[in-house]
Amino acid sequence: MCGFVGFYKNEAINDYDTEKLEIMADVIKHRGPDSSGIFVTKNLAFAFRRLSFIDLENGTQPFTWNGGKLTGIFNGEIYNYIELGEELKKDGYEFKTRAEIEIILSLYDKYGVDFVKHLRGMFCILIWDRDNNRLVACRDPFGIKPFYYIDHEDGLYFSSESKAFMYHESTYRNEIDKTSLQNYLTFQFVPEPNTILKHIKVVPAGNILIKDFKEKPVIKEYFEIKFKPVPMPKDERIKEIRRVLENSVEVHMRSDVPIATFLSGGIDSTIVTYLASKIDPKIKSYTVGFEVEGYSEISQAKETSERLGIDNIQLNVSAKDYMDELPKIIWHLDGPVADPSAIPIYFISRECAKSYKGVLSGEGSDEIFGGYNIYGEVIPLKVFNNVPVPVKNALSSFANILPDGVKGKSFIKRGCVPLERRYVGNAFIFNEEEKSKILRTYDKNKPYYKTIANLYDYVKNENRLIKMQYIDMQTWLKGDILVKSDRMTMAQSLELRVPFLDVEVFKVASKLTESDKVNSKNTKILLREAFKDVIYEDAVERKKLGYPVPIRVWLKNEMYDWAKKIIKESGTDRYIVKSEVLKLLDLHRGNKGDYSRKIWTVLVFMLWHKIFIEDYSKAEYDSYEEIAIDKV
Repeated sequence: MCGFVGFYKNEAINDYDTEKLEIMADVIKHRGPDSSGIFVTKNLAFAFRRLSFIDLENGTQPFTWNGGKLTGIFNGEIYNYIELGEELKKDGYEFKTRAEIEIILSLYDKYGVDFVKHLRGMFCILIWDRDNNRLVACRDPFGIKPFYYIDHEDGLYFSSESKAFMYHESTYRNEIDKTSLQNYLTFQFVPEPNTILKHIKVVPAGNILIKDFKEKPVIKEYFEIKFKPVPMPKDERIKEIRRVLENSVEVHMRSDVPIATFLSGGIDSTIVTYLASKIDPKIKSYTVGFEVEGYSEISQAKETSERLGIDNIQLNVSAKDYMDELPKIIWHLDGPVADPSAIPIYFISRECAKSYKGVLSGEGSDEIFGGYNIYGEVIPLKVFNNVPVPVKNALSSFANILPDGVKGKSFIKRGCVPLERRYVGNAFIFNEEEKSKILRTYDKNKPYYKTIANLYDYVKNENRLIKMQYIDMQTWLKGDILVKSDRMTMAQSLELRVPFLDVEVFKVASKLTESDKVNSKNTKILLREAFKDVIYEDAVERKKLGYPVPIRVWLKNEMYDWAKKIIKESGTDRYIVKSEVLKLLDLHRGNKGDYSRKIWTVLVFMLWHKIFIEDYSKAEYDSYEEIAIDKV
């Protein structure tokens, strides 16, 4: 889409700042290769890289409005910009362009900081309010677009990607946050608002940041994720789901350039592709898979595309592809994100970007419509609802002494252990006991559940399913799904659009009752019902597979020596007990258990550490501009 860097300093912007500003913007030029722009005033500097979709000729940023009263930069898309423009014209506003940034600045002029509540889209926006000497920044409700910042003693530094901070003397500090590392080993990412580096933070999704001159930035929530189940006749609910998704796909396809679609074998991308094909019958779909039995959805995607009458471009990814490209992929991810499915997204994005600048995808559907298989546990676990706590504790203790693999052990544990102590989102890699063995810096006073205790407190009166959905939206969706999707597509200068993560769609999905979402056989019940007449039956009823990636197989074979070499040569000895990781690798290869996700999580951290800590630390500061993607 686009990318930005900038500073709002307590002292005047100097020559060093402006020199480094250009270098920092070049580091993220993959986010916006079409054009660039710089704005510098006494204490503020913006640099912008643009990937153009709307008003290709006149949408250059930074954009100055009304003789310099306001200056703005904007990463993302505003899908209701046409409707907003028409409303503003009624109030006497005139527009010189069709660019969304002009609409945004006009809205700010009219509503002040409440302007963000009128936006429908994915975005990170920064507005320089000259007359009030104020910087206003906001991030979209779901966290689709990134916003990193450093609250430094000499001012505020900000960027679309945290790697840009490595190129400025004031922001080049590589101290790892030990608590974040500890959390990473459980979540496979670092939960917002923290990052793996102690001094870099993330503006939370649905929040607005206000920074007045020489004052500390203030961050306020403007959008609340809240599920409000409302019983409704089934037929009416289905019509509402169809209507809102049809509208969302339509507005997400607003562009002055063609849009493609990602297509897997699942229902989410199938729905998006179907609706998109009704708007553009010539739309092309892209699918990625693996030549490993049981780990590819290419055949299902091909069948779907044939039924819809659209072209499908397919790509297979090998273990060698993973090993060759992983350092570049981790460089693009910024922080360690140990989701193996990030890599196939990188490759299929590269293929798609050969012909397109934008693509539709199905992210977010599982979180808001209740699609993850684990959500189905709320039905059988109801038998534990009225079991007294002392009995649950006794049952849990009994389950602990049962050998792994004994039928019923997991069921008893899930029914007797409070959700708050076992559910951290859709991935759970290392537990506390395992981390204490593998992590030299382990702190027993900072268990993973303390990190999300405030989230559980927010939904303490909700049912089990809503709690799980809320935790996933606040952790897994923001820290994993949207990070890998944004960074992997942007690595190829390709914009990803996600019609399910739309404020209007969420309004509908938030009203669904538990029975609208899960039953004893499946998940996303009403979403499947809403499209059963247009999506063939086996796709409608098919359980969610996720993005199947064969690292479990590869780490026993093609990747074994590669992984062993990374572990042995890694400069992470102060953090990781390598002997424990090597033990896991050999146990995995010897079929003593599936430790692939644990091994992968450590490998990603080790590679991240080499790229961002070891290699950067070896360089002379003056040559940092030479350490970019082509050097990884």
